[in-house]
Amino acid sequence: MNAGIRGRRRTAAVIATAGALALSVLNAPAAQAKDTGIVVSGLVINNGKPVVVGTSRVVEPSFTFDLALPPGYDTNHPLRYDAQPFLYQRSVLIPEIQLSVMTCYEVSLKKAHCEGTLSIDPDPSQEQIDSNSDATKWKIGVALALFKGNGEVVQEFETRPGGVSLRRAAKLTVADVTPEPVAKGKKVTVVGKLTRANWSTHKNGPYAGSSVSLQFRAKSATTFKTLKKVTTNSAGALRTQVTASTDGFFRWVYYGNTTTGTATSGQDYIDVR
Repeated sequence: MNAGIRGRRRTAAVIATAGALALSVLNAPAAQAKDTGIVVSGLVINNGKPVVVGTSRVVEPSFTFDLALPPGYDTNHPLRYDAQPFLYQRSVLIPEIQLSVMTCYEVSLKKAHCEGTLSIDPDPSQEQIDSNSDATKWKIGVALALFKGNGEVVQEFETRPGGVSLRRAAKLTVADVTPEPVAKGKKVTVVGKLTRANWSTHKNGPYAGSSVSLQFRAKSATTFKTLKKVTTNSAGALRTQVTASTDGFFRWVYYGNTTTGTATSGQDYIDVR
């Protein structure tokens, strides 16, 4: 709960899980073109940043939004309405990345503030991301529903502007420096390897032809400085030489691109004598 809504009354429908949608919006019949009158505003997913996904761990990007209710509905009766964001690629009627958990807080009788997370599972059984082409910008949708007293459900699926970039997770091995220790002014060799998630094989594979920065922080310094950029070979391997001048730490840094996340390696200390 953030400071902006702390102390406000939480609605009775405190937490909704992905399974709840099976009974309400996302698995409903396609005849859902009616306007619910629910207004969703200020929807932000993952703080507007790209979502980086690997090969096994479930990733849960955050979201927040505000909603305003139509006449005849209020926050005292939260089971009578539903509003849940999702991500999709093909059709707004086919949500592919759905809700994990959500909590809504009463702002007034007609307004609520909601926050929660989506769930992205790279396991192939989930059929969410099973191709490297899924590393792209996904569209945003919101599923809305009103549950009337006579059992009728009024539903709609809204598209939202913008999108969410999904990127493949990258990894760098430790910047291994040899020889150690080394005489001042002599050359040292620094090696490493860059890999990234392959969503087709669900394993990490070499990332060839990528520019990676070799950085150094002197023992007495607080920040790293880039010494040079090195391009990975066909096996994703990195190898270069630099002149040793002082004790300190080497590391590799990959700054990512539109399909791949950033990565920073572990550090290797060098003793210069």
